[in-house]
Amino acid sequence: MANITDTTWEERNELAFTQKELDELERARAMPITFDEDCPEVTPEQAVRFRRVNPVRRATQ
Repeated sequence: MANITDTTWEERNELAFTQKELDELERARAMPITFDEDCPEVTPEQAVRFRRVNPVRRATQ
């Protein structure tokens, strides 16, 4: 992972979104969420039954 203060102005510009990408993100934000047969909407009862596959590990201090 790099520190942003260690990068040059040109490198930071390469990391920025292009106008085309920003337009695409804006269009995606405006679209409604649609569910299909492969990915149905989860009901509250189903959500309660979810379990994490990899439980969170607490760091010991």
